[in-house]
Amino acid sequence: MQDHEIHPWLTRMIQGDSEAFHRIYESTKDDVYRMLYLLLNNREDAGDVMSEVYLNLHQSLPSYNFKQPFQYWLNGLVIRQANNWKRKVWRKIRLYNRAKMYAVESVGVTSEEYYLTCEQRAEMISLVNKLPYKLREVIVLRHFRDCSLEDIAGILGIPLGTVKSRHHSAIHKLRLLTGHEIVHKEASLHAD
Repeated sequence: MQDHEIHPWLTRMIQGDSEAFHRIYESTKDDVYRMLYLLLNNREDAGDVMSEVYLNLHQSLPSYNFKQPFQYWLNGLVIRQANNWKRKVWRKIRLYNRAKMYAVESVGVTSEEYYLTCEQRAEMISLVNKLPYKLREVIVLRHFRDCSLEDIAGILGIPLGTVKSRHHSAIHKLRLLTGHEIVHKEASLHAD
């Protein structure tokens, strides 16, 4: 749904119209869930955080600037809620034995069991999930949500140079994970 289509529903939602909330939820839930799943790599966590995103959307909507693209604003809510969830998880990890925690998570859902049917995409998501969280969020926003580097800087509240650096580092690490860096270096050695 484009901004000019969603803005009237947002206005109605601010006024307390539950049908408007339902309409906004239905038009955005799939994108929000996919983004959370890519960031958190866990179906249950994504579902839990999704509830928090929509609760936060409902509470924060009166402060939404209608001159700003709604998807941009919503992406920011998703990132903040995912970061909050990550902080909660880190607190739990400090409280419990890491080995037990990883054993429970390793039995969890794989990318192939989820909605992604394309094997190549599932493999890429698996590689992205091996990245540190700060690099992963830049990759998800840039390549799975098609955000510009400037938008990512605004969503994450960090300088553009930091976004570029994280993006470069993430791409480099992904190349190393896939073996493309080795092939690239070998090709440049043989080109001499």
